Amino acid sequence: MDIIVSLIIGAVVGWLASLVMKTNAQMGTIANVVVGIVGSALGFWLAGILGLAAGGPIMAWLIAIAGACGLIALMFYSRRKGYDEPARNDRTRRE
Repeated sequence: MDIIVSLIIGAVVGWLASLVMKTNAQMGTIANVVVGIVGSALGFWLAGILGLAAGGPIMAWLIAIAGACGLIALMFYSRRKGYDEPARNDRTRRE
């Protein structure tokens, strides 16, 4: 039961983060769940390092959404810079 609740909360967090980052039309349901779960874990890890404790459910939601937004920004920044494309070597191509 806990896994189902985690998936639902991850989907909600990922969906809210995609609305904040204006990428809702570009991401699907599976991507929202993955970004929500991984991003919220990243947010809580970073908040723990910075000494910011979740002081209640509202602060926990804000930390989770901020982590998911950070993950979306990181993904799109790396995609925009072209890091996900394979390097092209012109010498290997014969014409």
